[in-house]
Amino acid sequence: MERGLSGARILVTGGAGFLGSHLCERLLEQGHEVTCLDNYFTGQKKNIYHLLENKRFEVIRHDIVNPIFLEVDQIYNLACPASPIHYQYNPVKTTKTNVMGAINMLGLAKRVKAKILQASTSEVYGDPTIHPQDESYWGNVNPIGLRACYDEGKRCAETLFFDYHRQNGVNIKVVRIFNTYGPRMHPEDGRVVSNFVLRCIRNEPIPIYGSGNQTRSFCFVDDMIEGFIRMMNGPDEFIGPVNLGNPVENSILELAELIVRLTKSGSRLDFLPSVMDDPKRRKPDIAMAKEQLDWEPRIGLEEGLKRTIDYFRGESVVR
Repeated sequence: MERGLSGARILVTGGAGFLGSHLCERLLEQGHEVTCLDNYFTGQKKNIYHLLENKRFEVIRHDIVNPIFLEVDQIYNLACPASPIHYQYNPVKTTKTNVMGAINMLGLAKRVKAKILQASTSEVYGDPTIHPQDESYWGNVNPIGLRACYDEGKRCAETLFFDYHRQNGVNIKVVRIFNTYGPRMHPEDGRVVSNFVLRCIRNEPIPIYGSGNQTRSFCFVDDMIEGFIRMMNGPDEFIGPVNLGNPVENSILELAELIVRLTKSGSRLDFLPSVMDDPKRRKPDIAMAKEQLDWEPRIGLEEGLKRTIDYFRGESVVR
């Protein structure tokens, strides 16, 4: 049985990653017992160093492609490389992490009657033909493209979650994460915010693929974690999927110019050929999150970027 709002035993897969480490931190602040599971492919031990002295925090090095047996009340399944550079490095392993990892975590949830949240992604929408994207949209995904290991892997994971719910009564929650940024992003993950920030700090050229008019919607990490927790602890009958992201749309070119200004950088823009299957527009419809979770982002792009820039300036990687 699930414990009360505080004191629950909670498993976070991918807990040493960017989002996972922030989630572990918040859950500990709320008084929970937290087990962080990570194989450190993209997660970093330094992200959780400051949590190690907490007696309610435990770390296990483990790959969710393999089963694990634990007694927990809630599971946040965040384990998976989430940037193209990392998930395309070993695409077969990426698919395995999404699919076999989901099966193993759902099996665990079924056995111990835990509530389980799947960190899905806006990538399930592919290169969308509708704008903005709401949860009823089935997507426009290339099943044999370079990004398919992640896109289709996450889509299959959602299928598994809903089938375990319908067939076995597993208590599931599914969130679709749109672009998220903030402190503890992996410096070499190639994501647009961390890439631009580091290049500006180093006064290196900023790569702009295509015209730079393709859009993204950027959500600060604190807002995203709040959405996770509200979804997990919301009414059991609301299982999702639900979009979590910032509905304010910015072009890649606008983002680059803003980061140049905030860092007072001398970086120039370097225009390069477009990337295969790169979505042209990405913006969440978060009406469902507002209605069901009373959630929407609170931290604006400029404020969030300032915090992110301060973080990277303090990292040895930029020195």
